[in-house]
Amino acid sequence: MASETRGRRSKVDLLPDPIRKKLDAGLRNGSIQQIDLLDEINALIKAAGLPEENQLSRAGINRYATKMEAVGKSLREMREITQVWTAELGDKPTGEVTKLILEMARSQLFKALLNESETGEGADVGMIKDAMLAVQRLESAAMASHKREKEIRTAFAAEAANAAEKVAKTAGLTSDAVALLKREILGIA
Repeated sequence: MASETRGRRSKVDLLPDPIRKKLDAGLRNGSIQQIDLLDEINALIKAAGLPEENQLSRAGINRYATKMEAVGKSLREMREITQVWTAELGDKPTGEVTKLILEMARSQLFKALLNESETGEGADVGMIKDAMLAVQRLESAAMASHKREKEIRTAFAAEAANAAEKVAKTAGLTSDAVALLKREILGIA
């Protein structure tokens, strides 16, 4: 999250990764008040031997928390929309769900590029690339799962057909009746 302060990175952006992760976790958790989190983060900054000017202010942590909440809200909304649509498309072929996910990814990419042009902030191309790679992997996994499910159904139908044939012959049905039973009910010729 780059700050809009005369081209400089914000103090939060300059924090070492372990301290920034602690800050992010504290903000996500929400069980600790910002002032307490600020004191904890500033203590970590001091313990890390960083200069005093690297300490965060109340306004700085509040700006960062506001940005984080905006991103979190956007992710929560996208997750809710995805759940609604995947529930709607749940019994549809895997390709339909994938098309929806790809369309959402395109939409987010468009928003990121639009934001970049309006604010001058760079789009996180790495994140977009990772997201598209994840979609590709999801599609591959979904296709493998679909193939496996189809194999299981075929094996089950064959077992059911064999069992039905035995029962039908024991009950005195003709070979034609057994074939009709297998074809019409079990879908096996």
